Amino acid sequence: MFTSATRGAYAPRSDSRFEFESKHMGTTFRIVLYAESKDRAEAAAKAAFARVAQLDGIMSDYKPDSELMKLCGASGRAIPVSAELFEVLQNAEELSKRSDGAFDITVGPVVQLWRHARRTQQLPEKDELAAAMKVVGWKNVRLDGKARTATLLLPGMRLDLGGIAKGYAADEALKLLREKFRIASALVAAAGDITCGDAPPDKDAWDVDIAPIAKGQTPRRLKLANAAVSTSGDLEQFVEIGGVRYSHIVNPKTGLGLVGRQSVTVIAKRGVTADSYTKAVMLMPREKALRLIEDTPGAATLIAVVGENETVRTTASPRFETFAK
Repeated sequence: MFTSATRGAYAPRSDSRFEFESKHMGTTFRIVLYAESKDRAEAAAKAAFARVAQLDGIMSDYKPDSELMKLCGASGRAIPVSAELFEVLQNAEELSKRSDGAFDITVGPVVQLWRHARRTQQLPEKDELAAAMKVVGWKNVRLDGKARTATLLLPGMRLDLGGIAKGYAADEALKLLREKFRIASALVAAAGDITCGDAPPDKDAWDVDIAPIAKGQTPRRLKLANAAVSTSGDLEQFVEIGGVRYSHIVNPKTGLGLVGRQSVTVIAKRGVTADSYTKAVMLMPREKALRLIEDTPGAATLIAVVGENETVRTTASPRFETFAK
């Protein structure tokens, strides 16, 4: 949830607020922008949503003809890829290195098993899980920057960009609004992934609320401008089997969905960073996760864990409070 709240370089006082929604990447993308006319706002939003749709066609693991799935079907060969896909793969590789493999886009075969588990309410078969884990490992993706190619080294590998693509798409939509339509006061939200440009006219920031993870918890309000925020958790996407609650977020080192209830919010300069870092922070040991955030310029995090009787224990990185004033 968010509400409008430095005056943009291209946003005069007479600009009005417009909102638009469109479904992409398995969720609803929402654009809030300030423009001088309805016609200009509608044209800008239409172009931004078209950009998101284009990126969905590149990075979807649900569409068999996507560029990503074509890459997954060509293991062992260096495949030329688009600039967009290569950039996302580079960002994923960098985070895999920094997080010691806690973030790993090669977890796709395991994610497929857990999607089935949520539908059937049954745990993945041990032999199927073991077979899937044999092709998981971020070091088995080879990138060549000069040729702009990607090689999947093992047969059966399947990449899953669900933990990074929406943040990147929000960045690109915001970039298009600024560069093509000179609209700088805008916000792009893809469910829990939100990227903010210049704040609305006469305000110093966008007001962005972090959704509570437990009953009775008060939402945390953030003040953001030219920054992004992402929240990941198991509030809605989980399966309970045998009295154990398994998150949709899978640990690439064990092949198991995370257990327990927790939520991670990451603030960063870009959506692609905030989106992906939430998963890394959730999967890493607490101290290492906080160190990762502190070592990332402009980043901050809030980690919330739900205990008995809906009690919530939170841990915030030192920079977090600068965004929560």
